[in-house]
Amino acid sequence: MSAAAVLAAGATSASAASVRFVRIGGVKSAGTPARYDRVGILQVGSAKARNVLVLNPGTSASAAYFQPLAKSIVAKAPGWQVWAVERRENLLEDHSVLDRAKAGRATPQEVFDYYLGFLKDQSITPHVRLIADAEVAYAKGWGMATEIGDLRRVVLRARKLGGKVVLGGHSLGGTITTAYATWDFGGVAGARGLSGLVYIDGGSSPDPLAKDDATKRLADLRAGSPWLSFGGIPAPFSGIFNSTGSLSVEVAPDDPSLGQASGLLPADIVPPVPVTNAGEYGFALDTGTSPASLIAAQAHLGRLAATGDPRGWDDAGELTPLKRFADMFSGWGLKGLDGTAWYHPLRLTIDAGAVADGNANPAQKVLGVRATHGDDLPRSLRMYAFGAALGGKRVLDATRALARQSHIPSRRLVLVDRHTTYAHNDPNSATPARNDFLKRLVPFLSSVAKDRR
Repeated sequence: MSAAAVLAAGATSASAASVRFVRIGGVKSAGTPARYDRVGILQVGSAKARNVLVLNPGTSASAAYFQPLAKSIVAKAPGWQVWAVERRENLLEDHSVLDRAKAGRATPQEVFDYYLGFLKDQSITPHVRLIADAEVAYAKGWGMATEIGDLRRVVLRARKLGGKVVLGGHSLGGTITTAYATWDFGGVAGARGLSGLVYIDGGSSPDPLAKDDATKRLADLRAGSPWLSFGGIPAPFSGIFNSTGSLSVEVAPDDPSLGQASGLLPADIVPPVPVTNAGEYGFALDTGTSPASLIAAQAHLGRLAATGDPRGWDDAGELTPLKRFADMFSGWGLKGLDGTAWYHPLRLTIDAGAVADGNANPAQKVLGVRATHGDDLPRSLRMYAFGAALGGKRVLDATRALARQSHIPSRRLVLVDRHTTYAHNDPNSATPARNDFLKRLVPFLSSVAKDRR
């Protein structure tokens, strides 16, 4: 499907930052149809701002996931744009009925039936087409080399603006950030074109995947599905659950939950009492009630309302308002985009284990990873690492190790550990007035902007 335009663009107020979406040519990946050799960029902020923060989404996430945070960043740092990367796998998604619902032309029931209801009622037609693994076997090659090739085109485009470029990412996006910074581009580290790195509860462990393990995982991939099963839920359903659930919070938060009534949702994310759409979505992903298998999707969202039939949702003064979380994952205000990746390439996750803070190792040779300049980064580089519940102190330790390898002075590092108070997604979704990640990011970007080249 084609890349779609942004519904609202060109606004200039801090609360409605300019938002644009473009898709550009990516690197050629063996066997991949040309229409999928493309990478998208969600651009937030004034087009006149020369400095760019490029953000990479994590596992099973996509560009729209960063939209609320990006708007908050550019409101506080108007000399910056935020560019969120939309990876190629999202071109496989069918947003047709989601887009109609965002425009007020499809009901919640129509959305549910198209994406999920047909699984129990085969008379429902038309409905989303589930893509067979055999149709997309070429996606088994969408690993780190493909991702870095696509990202290279985004970074070079940002550099043409003539300002500073900072590269960052959340979760797996942190590992991608290290991979790019240490990647061998004709004998030169990728970081040579960057002014800073940002790690949001993710990064590269200095310890590499063992060669034998890399060989086995690659063999298993070749014999199996191209896609990762997120939280034990196979593709594309974790993405569909999240996209439709978050959208229901936007368009019908107080209606009885269609998902709860359907019997299609995993039992461990269904409340024991009747709930609204907002109640179901919050219960499924709040730290207090969401299952451990979904830790990578959680935030501090609140709790079920104490009364009501069906029960609604109470934000309860938590870090992340449920509406903001739903904005993030539904891609509210955007056409053809949501905050999830329905199909996440397993090869990308396998390859991430070989990055090893940019140090050459046997697994890299097996997997074709070229992140070898871990001791050759510019000493002027600034780094900001924020540890939350999933990465925690390990993210800070990996950042320190990366800096130490290249003799980057400790004064150029900002390290914040909030693993006891921030869930994995809170740094991106917390309300701006209380967001510790945002509070430290803005002065970090200011320092980068003031640095000499």
